[in-house]
Amino acid sequence: MKILLINGSPKGTKSNTYRLSKAFMEGISATAPAECEELTVRDLEIKPCLGCFGCWKNGEGACVIQDDMKGVLKKMLGADVIIWSFGLYFFNVPGKLKTLIDRQLPLSLPFMEQDSESGGHPSRYDMSGKHHVVISTCGFFTAQGNYQSVNAMFDHFLGKDGYETIYCPEGELFRVPELHTQTDAYLAVVRQAGEEWTNGGIAPATREKLNTPLFPRDVFEQMADASWGIEKNAGSDKTAGAKTDPALSFTRQMAALYNKSSYTGKDKVLEMDYTDEGKRYQILMQKDGYEVITDNFRPFTTKIETPLTVWRDIAAGKISGSEAMGKRMYRVEGDFEMMLHWDNYFGSGEASAPANKAAVTSGKGTSMLQLLIPWIALWVGVAIDRTVGAFVTIGICALVQILFARHRKTAYDALSSAAAIGFSLAALLLPEKMDILPVGTLRLLLPASYLAFGLMWCVSCLRRIPLTAWYSMKDYNGDSALLNPLFLRTNRILCMAWGVLYVLTAVWTYFLMGTELSSYIAIVNNIVPIAMGVFTKWFQSWYPAHFAAK
Repeated sequence: MKILLINGSPKGTKSNTYRLSKAFMEGISATAPAECEELTVRDLEIKPCLGCFGCWKNGEGACVIQDDMKGVLKKMLGADVIIWSFGLYFFNVPGKLKTLIDRQLPLSLPFMEQDSESGGHPSRYDMSGKHHVVISTCGFFTAQGNYQSVNAMFDHFLGKDGYETIYCPEGELFRVPELHTQTDAYLAVVRQAGEEWTNGGIAPATREKLNTPLFPRDVFEQMADASWGIEKNAGSDKTAGAKTDPALSFTRQMAALYNKSSYTGKDKVLEMDYTDEGKRYQILMQKDGYEVITDNFRPFTTKIETPLTVWRDIAAGKISGSEAMGKRMYRVEGDFEMMLHWDNYFGSGEASAPANKAAVTSGKGTSMLQLLIPWIALWVGVAIDRTVGAFVTIGICALVQILFARHRKTAYDALSSAAAIGFSLAALLLPEKMDILPVGTLRLLLPASYLAFGLMWCVSCLRRIPLTAWYSMKDYNGDSALLNPLFLRTNRILCMAWGVLYVLTAVWTYFLMGTELSSYIAIVNNIVPIAMGVFTKWFQSWYPAHFAAK
C-alpha cells in the first residue's frame, strides 16, 4: 500500500494537524504493509492555475506551467491512499493547498459528465481503487458548522462518499505542551482510527471519541483567550489588546482547568508566587467556578513558590514535579492536600500536576489484608492452641488466595502466606521441647515469626519500592505514585519504622513468654501496632508537606 500525505499547512511539520495525520498513518502501517511519502506544500513551487485550459486543449493532460506540480500529480496517481492534511484557514483550506487543488485540472477530461447532479468532468485516469482521507483541526470548540465549504469542495472533486474525514475541534491545544496528556490521548484515538479504517471502517465508538472536544466549551474558550497573552477587555488603566505578562497568562490557563466537582464545601485559594518573574497571583476556587486574583490578595490555602520556568517545565512534562521538589526547585506552604490530589482540582493529568504521571500499566488493586491475615491467624491461633491454630492458619492461607483472587498480588503477599504456612508446619511437626533448645519450641517459634515479619519490612526498604508503597499507592494516583520519589521516601521511612517495631516485638515477646508478665504480651502486641497505625496516618500527611515547605 502506497500512502501519500499531503501536508497543506503553512506551518509545515510544526502543524497541529500534521501530528494527527502522522498518527493516522501510523495506525494504517500497524495493520498493513505501507510505503509512506510526505509532501509539504509550503516547500513546493506551485504557481496558480492560469485558466488557459492548455492541459485540455493539447489532449495529453499536460500543464503548460513548469513547476513542481507535475511531480505532485505523478505521486498522486501512484498512491493508493492520499491523506489531505491541513488546518482550517478562514473556513477552508490554506491558500497554497487550494492552489494545488486548482492545479489538479489535468487529471480530468474536458467533456461534461452526464450523470453529475451539478455538472462535472470525468476523470482522465482510473481512480476506482484510490482512497482519500481528509484530516483537519480547527480553533473552535466544535467542528460542527465550520467545515461546510471544505466538504462542498471535496464533495465536488472526490464525490460525497469518496473520502473519509477526521475533523478535530480545539486543535490549537495541540501546540500547548502543558496539555500533552489530553492531546496524546487524542492522538492515540486517531492512531486507532487508522487501524480500524484499514480493516473496513472507523468504529462508531472511535468516531464519537474523535468528535468529542478535549475540554468543555467554557474551559476551552477561557484557555484559548488566555493563551494569546493579551487583555480581552478594556479597563480603567489598560486597553483591550494590551500585553499580559507571561505569569498571568499561564495562571489564567491553569485556572481554566479548575474542576468545579472537586469543591468540598469550602472555598480554596491557590497562590502562585513566580520567583523569577517577581509576580504573584491567586486562584480562588469556588462552588460555581474560579476567579484569578491579581491584587487585594486573600489568605491562601496553599502557596507554591516556584520560578515560572520550572512550573512550565513541570506542566509540559519536561521534568516530573516530584523530581523538581526533591531538588528543591519549588516549595509549598499551607495545605499540602491540594498537591496530593492536584488532578481532582484541575483535572489536567500530567499536563499540570506536580507529580509525574508517566504511564505504568495498572493492575488490580492491592490489599494489605492479603499480607496481614496469614500472620494474624498464625499469631492468634498458635498462641491459643498450637496444633489447632496451626491447622487453622494453613486453612486460612488457602482461603485468602480465594477471597483475594481478583486482587492484585505482590511478592509480599506470596511470601507472607508461605512464611505463615512454614511456621504452622513447624508448630505441627516439632516437639514441644527439644534438648538442643534452652526453651520450649513455641517460645522460639512465635518470636521467630515476629522477627521474620519485621525483617521482611526492613529488607524491603533496600529495594526500589518499599513494601508499604504497594498498598498505599491507590490513595495517591495509583501506579504513577511508584514513580514519585517523595512518595517512596515517605513509605521507606514508615516501612523501616514498622520493621523495627516488629523486630523489637520479637525481642520482648521472647523474654516475656514463660514469665509472670506473659499475660500482658497479647495486650502490648495489639496496643503498640494501633499506636503505630495512628502515627503512620499522621506521618503520611505531615512528612511530604514538611519536605515541600523546606
